[in-house]
Amino acid sequence: MNKASLWQLLKRIHSDDRGAVSLETILIIGAIALPILIFLIRVGWPRIKGYFNQGLQDLEAERANAIQ
Repeated sequence: MNKASLWQLLKRIHSDDRGAVSLETILIIGAIALPILIFLIRVGWPRIKGYFNQGLQDLEAERANAIQ
C-alpha cells in the first residue's frame, strides 16, 4: 500500500461518522448505569442478602413447627 492510498483511507475513515450516535448513546447509558450498579452492589446487596437470609430462616422455623 503506498503512502497516497493510505492517506486517502485514513481521510475516508476519519470522515465516516456512521454509528457515532449509537456509540455516544451507549457511552451515556454506561455513564449513568455504572454508578447505579456500584451503589446497588455496595449499599443494596447487604440488605438484599439479609432479606433472603431472614426469609430462609423463617421457612426453616415454619418447617420445624409443621413437623411437630
